[in-house]
Amino acid sequence: MRGQAFSGPRYSQVAIVFHWTIAALVVVNLAIGLLHESLLPGTIPLHKAIGLTVLALTAGRILWRLGHRPPPLPAEIPVWARGSAHALHATLYFLMIAMPLTGWAMGSGRDVPRPVSWFGLFDVPPLPIGKAAGFGHEAHEILGWAMLVLVTIHVAAALRHHFLLRDGVLARMGFRRG
Repeated sequence: MRGQAFSGPRYSQVAIVFHWTIAALVVVNLAIGLLHESLLPGTIPLHKAIGLTVLALTAGRILWRLGHRPPPLPAEIPVWARGSAHALHATLYFLMIAMPLTGWAMGSGRDVPRPVSWFGLFDVPPLPIGKAAGFGHEAHEILGWAMLVLVTIHVAAALRHHFLLRDGVLARMGFRRG
């Protein structure tokens, strides 16, 4: 496979754009979330806007996925690895929804809830949850660390498939050339 284009079954271009756009936004938001107090002061409005974008794109990605099956994994992938991959992906989808919702709940549970500005273009109103949002901060932090760990595992697995196993799994999510 070295030096030649991948010709096996691939994800659709729409699925690929969803994947890489959400992946980039998640990585940026993890960095902002972890470093906003020390290295990136003043970035929380951007963090909130990106989080809402991830939530909207994930909803779109799930709707797309309902009508478009992913390409099959190579036959040589063992059953345990298939199950692990499916569990990891399901957990990532859960986190791509739960992270923005817990963050949104955090801001919505204040004494005077404020709308979130979506990149200065329009305001997103607070969730109508009142004081029930007290769990938001801790949940958001714990889920953030879980997201960081799972993204790291996901990237490591993709790189293992690409560089060690050379089985085309990562290439299925690559943009087509030409």
